[in-house]
Amino acid sequence: MPRPPARIVHLGLGAFHRAHQAWYTAHAGNAHEWGIVAFTGRSPAIADVLSGQDGLYTVIERSPTADRHEVVTSLVEAQDGANMSRLAVLFASPDVALVTITVTEAGYRLQADGSPDTSDAALVQDLATLRMNASSSAQFGNLSLTTMLGRLLAGLEARRRASGPPIAVVPCDNLPANGSLMSRGTLKAAELVSPGLAEWISQNVSFVSTSVDRITPRTTAADAQRLNAQQEWVDAAPVVTEPFRDWVLSGSFPAGRPAWEDAGARFVDDIEPWERRKLWLLNGAHTLLSFGGLLRGHETIAQAIGDPALSAMVEEFWDEASALLPAGLSVDSYRAALRERFLNSRIEHRLAQIAEDGTRKLSLRIVPVAEAQLKAGRLPGGAAFAIACWIAWGPDRPESVTAAIGSLSPYLADREAFVSAVGGYLSEWAPGRR
Repeated sequence: MPRPPARIVHLGLGAFHRAHQAWYTAHAGNAHEWGIVAFTGRSPAIADVLSGQDGLYTVIERSPTADRHEVVTSLVEAQDGANMSRLAVLFASPDVALVTITVTEAGYRLQADGSPDTSDAALVQDLATLRMNASSSAQFGNLSLTTMLGRLLAGLEARRRASGPPIAVVPCDNLPANGSLMSRGTLKAAELVSPGLAEWISQNVSFVSTSVDRITPRTTAADAQRLNAQQEWVDAAPVVTEPFRDWVLSGSFPAGRPAWEDAGARFVDDIEPWERRKLWLLNGAHTLLSFGGLLRGHETIAQAIGDPALSAMVEEFWDEASALLPAGLSVDSYRAALRERFLNSRIEHRLAQIAEDGTRKLSLRIVPVAEAQLKAGRLPGGAAFAIACWIAWGPDRPESVTAAIGSLSPYLADREAFVSAVGGYLSEWAPGRR
């Protein structure tokens, strides 16, 4: 079948990208103009599998009662992330108009203020490698780079050297103000590599902020077996996801973009309220349920939200977060939809998976709600419960409750009533950890 031309570079070839951005691109009215070349992060395994399938794969849309199958055709190449030569060629091409990113929050290797994390050995090594080659005529495509930021800078340098047109960078991970954060991080990292590159980026690269939403658990061997028993070809890389999907974007696309709005994406001037709605209500509840559910012996989100005690705590946290959101976001209907989504037991979203990198997730999803509620003169019991469950579940937390809270937020640790609330939940839910 005819495939669209390569016009999007994607960094982070995982299941979420294939269920979300690639799906939206395939459903754009001008999809025939927009092909994606996606690069893996650490392992080339999924790229090898998808290359053997000509980039085709099945999205299994799983409702509470049935599965719906769809073959997605927007992925025209799947590449090993270490293939810097191909990455450089694509970035240098004037046909490529934008870069999308899904590498998880930790994969950005940025501090809260957007500066590069100079304690990260892999990032430091990549920046040093780039700096050593910045003033030479050597092609950046020949370099060995392992981090997303290092590879992005190498690609942008290749575009600069080719006198390429402006380009948009679109981060699609759960980081507050991810476009602004990525802009600061990329510029500061570029300054450590080459003043010329930093200046070019400031004038030629647009950073788009996004809020993304589609629960996509890990696909199991049983999922693939059921699918392949029903079709004539063997798909070694299907993706399981829920019917619900949402994408909100804010920013400019100087070289054009797919008509993602045809598939339901929204383009707004101010993304922050939408971002907070999703990050606090969906991701915050997920984090609360992950640690609370694991303490109660549950394994999935559906099991945890079905536990009356945990369900009540989610509602309390949602009340706290909702009080901080502006009008016009359809918060009540969004909460109702979230509850239905969480109760979909056919989406086996594993609590242990959600609990990974818990400290960072709490800092982004729970702590801002707790701090804002306390500053408004209210004690946030739902947020205190989430932090208590995190303390109780983690085997290596500080012995002192105050010290554990302080590792997340010195402000919270200085609020006696909040520390007492966390301690109270610990006494009730995990007395051995008090």
